[in-house]
Amino acid sequence: MDIDKILRAAAEHDASDIHIVAWHPPVMRVHTAMQPMDFDPITPEQALAMVKHMASEEAFANFGRQKDSDFSYEVKDLCRYRVNAHMQRGVVGIAMRAIKTKVPPIKTLNLPEVIERLTYLPRGLVLVTGDTGSGKSTTLAAMIQAMNERYQKHIITLEDPIEYALESHQCLIEQREHGQDTPSFASALKHALRQDPDIILVGEMRDLETTALAMTAAETGHLVLSTLHTVNAAQTVERIIDMYPAGQQNQIRAMLADTLQAVISQTLFRRIDRKGMVPAIEILLCTPAVRNLVREGRTFEIPNVIETNRAMGMQSLDSAIGSLFFNGMISREDALAQAVYPEKLEQQLAA
Repeated sequence: MDIDKILRAAAEHDASDIHIVAWHPPVMRVHTAMQPMDFDPITPEQALAMVKHMASEEAFANFGRQKDSDFSYEVKDLCRYRVNAHMQRGVVGIAMRAIKTKVPPIKTLNLPEVIERLTYLPRGLVLVTGDTGSGKSTTLAAMIQAMNERYQKHIITLEDPIEYALESHQCLIEQREHGQDTPSFASALKHALRQDPDIILVGEMRDLETTALAMTAAETGHLVLSTLHTVNAAQTVERIIDMYPAGQQNQIRAMLADTLQAVISQTLFRRIDRKGMVPAIEILLCTPAVRNLVREGRTFEIPNVIETNRAMGMQSLDSAIGSLFFNGMISREDALAQAVYPEKLEQQLAA
């Protein structure tokens, strides 16, 4: 069984994910729905052979030791994939996410105009948050590309794995992949500060050391872009604070209040007007009022600040969902299913 043949068939259906589990036919995810593919069930031997074919020697050895391995794989003239190989019930499972290698222009992504304004920031921390598969990497790549076409700066990205292959235009871009180019995000970030960067993209603030280094980089005059698996701005601030021991939290609130510039929280919806997906986006911009709330630990008041500062470009997730519905892009059921306050949104949709 040829893995490339399976991937080519999935690409014809515009699948975002492909799942291979021994004893089952391959399954693909097309616009959020899982669909079985027209192939015979995969044997355990075939699944293991696919992992060996796709993984580097180091990644395959890692799989043998830890029963889990993350790596990237490319099919020439087709697509790159983010791959996780794992064991389940004693046999091999493979999860693959298709990575669009061509960075879409920021204007084509249905993002609020304020996100493009964030690419003009000279320094500070900008966080893009959301569930897995919510389009965080695409938003960040489009922001980096916008800066790449405008500035003459040095951009360093730290990724796991590299998703979009970014080419230097006006900027010099270096992309470092976890595992292949660096042992950890924290190590790469520590050394990045010695590499004369202007802009640093950190794939994920996944632990205390990485978070602390990212905030230090933002504090020392760099523009730092990163992601977190949180669903809104208030939760994002609390997640960062909660990474630290209780004794340091007041100091970190002050540091975060000074360095944080914006939080962009994304949720992807399946479009009903045409094929494809569209993001609903909550935006928090760090005004002096927001900085005070962060400093004083009053993050529960952030949603109110977002609601009352729409003129500045802030927006709540529910108002973004509402406008997608009123523009005929998403279904009523999907809108209410993903809303923060479904009852309140239902009244607005009815009105």
